[in-house]
Amino acid sequence: MSQTRVLVLVGSLRAASVNRQLAETAVHGAPEGAEVVIYEGLGDVPFYNEDADSGDVAPAVAALRAAAGEADALLLVTPEYNGTIPAVLKNAIDWISRPYGAGAIKSKPVAVVSASPSGNAAKWAHEDTRKAVRIAGGEVLEDVSISIGGTIDKFGDKHPKENAEVAAQVGAVVAGLVAAVGELVNA
Repeated sequence: MSQTRVLVLVGSLRAASVNRQLAETAVHGAPEGAEVVIYEGLGDVPFYNEDADSGDVAPAVAALRAAAGEADALLLVTPEYNGTIPAVLKNAIDWISRPYGAGAIKSKPVAVVSASPSGNAAKWAHEDTRKAVRIAGGEVLEDVSISIGGTIDKFGDKHPKENAEVAAQVGAVVAGLVAAVGELVNA
């Protein structure tokens, strides 16, 4: 059996963001048979504009769509900005959902991880991300997700992969994605 490729889209562009570190934790803890790749370049993707989505698209868009198209599953890692999904992540979902009904996210297993310094654990962004993915045609895994609150107290200056509980939870999310891909292949 070939490796399952999981593409990770991170909703924070900040290099040292906890959400970026959670994506790195997913890469670090990937189960055997899974290749987990963090997509670099979301900051280069222009805002979705249907006028710009006819014919040749911007190279950054073509690269994002190609990466999503080659992936077997997607892991979206999101902070919460003003009570909702960050624009960069929503924009990525918009681009990979097109053409509508046949975009690169269509029928692929998708899991969402959210994290925030607040006790809310970015749950509003988590739900908004899941909603956007469902509408875009992705198969949101209902029981494969985590929301992490209080990240400053939980991690301090340590990387989330150093927290055994969180590393195990992130690993379980990736394993759930891999299992969902296997179920689709065997269906």
